[in-house]
Amino acid sequence: MPIRYPRPLRPGDRIAVTSPSSGVGGELHERLRLAVRAVEARGYEVVVGRCMDGSGHVSAPAADRAAELTEMLADPGIAAVVPPWGGETAIDLLPLLDWDRLRAAEPTWLVGFSDMSTLLTPLTLLTGAATLHGNNLMDTPYRVPDGLLSWLDIAALPAGSRFAQTPPGRHRSSGWADYRLFPQVDEYTLDTPGTWTRLDGDGDVEVRGRLIGGCIETLCNVAGTPYGDVTAFARAHAPEGLLVYVEAFGDDAFTICRNLHGMRLAGFFDAANAVLVGRTRAPDQDSLTQHEAVLDALGPLGVPIVADVECGHVPPHLPLVNGARGRLVHTATRRELVQTLD
Repeated sequence: MPIRYPRPLRPGDRIAVTSPSSGVGGELHERLRLAVRAVEARGYEVVVGRCMDGSGHVSAPAADRAAELTEMLADPGIAAVVPPWGGETAIDLLPLLDWDRLRAAEPTWLVGFSDMSTLLTPLTLLTGAATLHGNNLMDTPYRVPDGLLSWLDIAALPAGSRFAQTPPGRHRSSGWADYRLFPQVDEYTLDTPGTWTRLDGDGDVEVRGRLIGGCIETLCNVAGTPYGDVTAFARAHAPEGLLVYVEAFGDDAFTICRNLHGMRLAGFFDAANAVLVGRTRAPDQDSLTQHEAVLDALGPLGVPIVADVECGHVPPHLPLVNGARGRLVHTATRRELVQTLD
């Protein structure tokens, strides 16, 4: 079965903003307005939904968030849906979304990362529609480093397009931009050198497969459920196998190790031809680093494991299209991920 790609963004299109998880507090509204203006400056109309309240850990009751997200994704007048950021409990939307309606609708770009993985990945797995694991709205104003693309760049590409991204060679080692004090910030602080690292051994890697994955801390809770059946997705859409990507936000190495073991036992990696692991600042333990945690859980797969990819919570961001055909190259002189929207 072919992957269904949303039509490419065109100037004048409407992009909708909603908070399926955490909303935006009043002290951050200036950053939100600036982020909206950054999207409008690319020629798009931005509409902001009702579910945006930032006074608690979620923006609205689950039924309201699910209804708004469903309406936006099924509205033929909306070309993309992007959240301000992630959060904690987007999982409560999964049984409340109108999955039959989403399957029947023409696909719309759903964008984001972190807790948005809880929605992005099931949407691709259950409907066959591509989704975009990339910058959230609040990150969109940043200038994109050489080698990477913005989610806006990728969502504007027509089906069949091919694009490559390479590691920029620098990342932010600690801390975050304070949007309350500096809402206008648009330049990443990339203060530390670093590139992709092969964890499972030496030698060159060139491997292909369809991309699927997301945040470990959220996807570990849906792996093995009807919302996280990666094996069925591979049978239907990727007989050639998968490139599975995962990334850790803040859980310590023991927790990440347990969660990855659980995901492997649930079949999340059964069709993996390789695993990409996002760079993380999550804590090591005295007897187990984050890299060792990944190897402990995923080494038995016997496939290449490439870590420190810019697909997680450490800036900058390398957007990945769930469902796209990928080609990963990792050699002594070349590191590249090519995605094809077919």
